[in-house]
Amino acid sequence: MMLHPAVLALLLTSLLVAAMGLYAGYYGLRILKSWKLESGSELQLELERRTSLISTIMSYDLFIQLMSLFLYVYTADSLHPLFTGAMCAAGVLNINQFGYPLLLLKMLNFLLAGVWLILNYADCRGFDYPLIRVKFELLNLIVPLLLVETCLLAAYFSGVKPDIITSCCGSLFGHEAVGLGGNLTALPQQPMQLAFFSVMSVTFASGVYFYRMGCGGWIFSTAAGAAFLIAGASITSFICLYIYELPTHHCPFCLLQKEYGYIGYIMYATLFGGGVAGLGTGALLPFRSTGSMVRIIPPLQRRLTLITVACYLLFTLITAWKMFSSELRLTF
Repeated sequence: MMLHPAVLALLLTSLLVAAMGLYAGYYGLRILKSWKLESGSELQLELERRTSLISTIMSYDLFIQLMSLFLYVYTADSLHPLFTGAMCAAGVLNINQFGYPLLLLKMLNFLLAGVWLILNYADCRGFDYPLIRVKFELLNLIVPLLLVETCLLAAYFSGVKPDIITSCCGSLFGHEAVGLGGNLTALPQQPMQLAFFSVMSVTFASGVYFYRMGCGGWIFSTAAGAAFLIAGASITSFICLYIYELPTHHCPFCLLQKEYGYIGYIMYATLFGGGVAGLGTGALLPFRSTGSMVRIIPPLQRRLTLITVACYLLFTLITAWKMFSSELRLTF
């Protein structure tokens, strides 16, 4: 299984990202220790050249990291015909104890990498390196997680054998299932619908207010983060039921299959895109009055707010469309 083209691509990508992360992390520690912008020393000049190089490398590196989440899920889904019992990516990820922890770690790294890219984008447009320490402190948090992800990826795929019998998504995301899948399935559908549309409404309203007035950013960013979590749980709780038109099918991975028009990729892309942009808006708030960021961050936050609202609005419209067009009607 390690020689499967998609698996090789994932492993090589992860190794590359981790290696570049180690290189950047090493100089990140030097920068955090010795950075003095007012100094004209040879060391400071070297660090300034290095930070420009590292920022460029890590921008590409972490963008690849963002894409690797979708490649990982796509690979797991494409492998399901090879395993007895697997109907989609859910069964493939359950082949051993590393599949789902790796997925959760990749999701966390996606959000952290996205926020870092936003901070780096803002910092690179300032003449006084205003976010240099913040972004390298965050980078030094991300790098160990990237190393753990690489180790988990290798452990997961090395344990994937064609003769393994695994579980189907019905048993993993059923009302009698244990673990995270069972807990998400057991969430009450009517309260989740109310929570989903309420948090999206708050996010839209606070986003419009922040975009127009320039205040209330913390409310908007908090609402966007809450919307990401609630929308993610809502997919398993009730959204997928209307797409499958089955009251007992709660699998969040079958949405990625051809039978449902690959709609899951659009929904997950908008969900994660909105989550990163919303969290990035909040991450920039403490630095709005820092040096050259006074003229850079406000317009950047306005663009991020638009991205967040647009992504979440598309996600909500798809959800509402599927709910109203589906022949399934849930009674409470």
